[in-house]
Amino acid sequence: MRIALASTALALSLAACASSPGQDRYTSEFNRLSADCEARGGILAPIGRQTGRPETDNVCELRNGGGRIPNR
Repeated sequence: MRIALASTALALSLAACASSPGQDRYTSEFNRLSADCEARGGILAPIGRQTGRPETDNVCELRNGGGRIPNR
C-alpha cells in the first residue's frame, strides 16, 4: 500500500514538473522572437549560451541586408 501511494505521489510531482509554466514562457518568447526575426529577413540562431532567456541565448542573423546603395 505504501509503495502504491509513494509511486502515485512521485508520478504527480513529475507531471507537475513536466508542465511547468517556465517552459511554456520560453517557447512562446522564442516563437515571438523567431517570427520578428523572419519578418526582418533574418534567421534566429543560437549563440552557444543557455541562460534560460531566449532573447539572450539567440541572435537574429540578417541575410542580404548589406547591399550597396544604388546610384541615382
